[in-house]
Amino acid sequence: MAKLWQGVTDGVTSKVADDFNSSISFDSRMFREDISGSVAHAKMLAKCGIISEEEKNGIIAGLFGILEDLESGALAIDPECEDIHMFVEQVLTERIGESGKRLHTARSRNDQVALDLRLYLRRETDSFVGLLKRAAETLVKKAEEYKTAVMPGYTHLQRAQPILFSHHLLAYCMMLLRDIDRLCDCRERLNVSPIGSCALAGTTYKTDRRFEAELLGFSDVCRNSMDGVSDRDFALELLSGISIVMTHLSRFCEELILWSSWEFKFVRLSDDFTTGSSIMPQKKNPDMAELIRGKTGRVFGDLMALLTVLKGLPLAYNKDMQEDKEAVFDAVDTVKACLTVFVPMISEMKALPENMLKAAQTGFINATDLADYLVRKGLPFRSAYKIAGQAVARCEELGCVLETLSIDEYKALCDKFDSDLYADIDLKTCVEKRISEGGTSLGSVEEQIKYVKEKLSETEDNI
Repeated sequence: MAKLWQGVTDGVTSKVADDFNSSISFDSRMFREDISGSVAHAKMLAKCGIISEEEKNGIIAGLFGILEDLESGALAIDPECEDIHMFVEQVLTERIGESGKRLHTARSRNDQVALDLRLYLRRETDSFVGLLKRAAETLVKKAEEYKTAVMPGYTHLQRAQPILFSHHLLAYCMMLLRDIDRLCDCRERLNVSPIGSCALAGTTYKTDRRFEAELLGFSDVCRNSMDGVSDRDFALELLSGISIVMTHLSRFCEELILWSSWEFKFVRLSDDFTTGSSIMPQKKNPDMAELIRGKTGRVFGDLMALLTVLKGLPLAYNKDMQEDKEAVFDAVDTVKACLTVFVPMISEMKALPENMLKAAQTGFINATDLADYLVRKGLPFRSAYKIAGQAVARCEELGCVLETLSIDEYKALCDKFDSDLYADIDLKTCVEKRISEGGTSLGSVEEQIKYVKEKLSETEDNI
């Protein structure tokens, strides 16, 4: 098949080279973006008098016909074509004749592919924001459902202090809100039109790049034509943003895996999102959570692959940049799949507050509150800290917990102890005393829920 770029060469390359060079197997997913970009380009060419109104109308009708046939399945993408851009142009020319050849005036595949990728990733970014909102909304609902459930909070995976389960869930809501902010910021820098940069130096035709950009919903145009065709910062930034999303999902899935184990038994995952063992009938494996955790490394790899492709490239366009798409498409598909599973998995998750409370009661996680009790009685914190540690050691000797250690034992350690200490170290009291802004008290949790809901509502207004 002769190539549309046939000119100084005869346009004939080896079959092996054709297969190696071809990108249509993966860039064909951008056919909608390629056609919408071409429609806008035709309108701009007509506005500037570069093609006639009649030619513009024929080109646009032909492009919409191709779009309709691709979406209906009446037209199949030819795998022998080099890329989606060549395929659309070739079919258009076959259908409408010579005027189809005028469409490529004042543009190059270099700025065309940059345009298509920006249009595609803009749409996918909006999709990510929507999915992240659903994930955050799901976590907020769970926080409200189990608002007063007490559990042990951990540092170093050791029981540390009592917290509300809702407080723990809301920590992930805050992460997701930052993810949404990052992607919205990324979208602003992504939403800049490269079309009209041509191969690298611009064009001799008097074009109207801003008119074309406005037709496509862009907020600005690339200010340097070399940068316009060679910039992939927007793809790197999106991959970085969704890599952080995956970090957050992976961290939460790691907790789900622990919490759903017999050793913790804090939550029960739905049968819809777990699997069994082929040999052990008692098993209920958190495979979906494990897969999300596992796929995180895959997305990190896609980001690293694109960074590596770009790190040594001179300006302007180089064929290496064709390698951007498979990494970007794979990361986009992977993160969307993970979020699509994550939301219903969390929605159907059941918490087991009794088990959480039991674990909290057996980890001496109110020892800090015991020390604080003595501080309020006049002891320096370091002295109070030491006595609280001695009380924990005494409990371990006697096989009891701080709440059940006798007042005589306490007084043997320090004469400032009195019977009012038991109300002070009750786990629910310990939680409610965390009154600092952002703490784990019920009032603070309710403020956090309100904040998350307001932020999500603002995001909805701004998309």
